[in-house]
Amino acid sequence: MIQLQRLNGEEFSLNALMIEQIQSHPDTTITLTNGKKIVVKTTEQEVIDKASVFYQKVGLYGRLKEAGEVNE
Repeated sequence: MIQLQRLNGEEFSLNALMIEQIQSHPDTTITLTNGKKIVVKTTEQEVIDKASVFYQKVGLYGRLKEAGEVNE
């Protein structure tokens, strides 16, 4: 789980494995694998960094990197 902040300042935890796409227009919008969209105050790069740390903690980072899905 990663800690994020909604536009109203409310903090919440998100299962990073559910993230399909992250966009900034201009607010950071996260599209989940179930199609739900969440708009957050956290910047796109912060979400990417937090998700990468989470993937490392659960042992997925190396596998994603090998599959070419993680850009550095």
